[in-house]
Amino acid sequence: MTAIRLAQPSDLPFILTLERSFADLGLVSSESAEVHASRMASTDASYFVVEHEGQAAGYVLLCGLDSNNRSIELKRIVVSTPGEGIGREALRQVMARVFNRLTAHRLWLDVFDDNVRARKTYKALGFVEEGTLRECVWQGGRFRSLVLMSMLEQEFRAMDHP
Repeated sequence: MTAIRLAQPSDLPFILTLERSFADLGLVSSESAEVHASRMASTDASYFVVEHEGQAAGYVLLCGLDSNNRSIELKRIVVSTPGEGIGREALRQVMARVFNRLTAHRLWLDVFDDNVRARKTYKALGFVEEGTLRECVWQGGRFRSLVLMSMLEQEFRAMDHP
């Protein structure tokens, strides 16, 4: 069973360790403990810990909660064991929270263009590719491109949710 819960400051070491391991693989960006702690204290962001079978298995970061445009960014989703459906289920729960509880109009994200697994998952869950931000991130000694994707509230509502 996979569930998400609001993260606590005591979850920060887990978040940092997991984030760094995937940043080292070039799959996500990495930020300092200070940036995460500041964001955790902000009303504009929410962190969730993904739990699978009672154990911490990932985290999700949402930003833009204070947006007058009701546009929320899925800033980061990282799971410790990709390919097992944990991230997909966590993302379904995040989508439901974003559109049902936070009354967002739009949920958006950007993903590295070469992160094929993530892009495939996002598409399968109903996200639409909007375009590419070409070579906009300097990481690992090279410029990398991001694909911008989003889902609108009416698209979420039209989907068949269990």
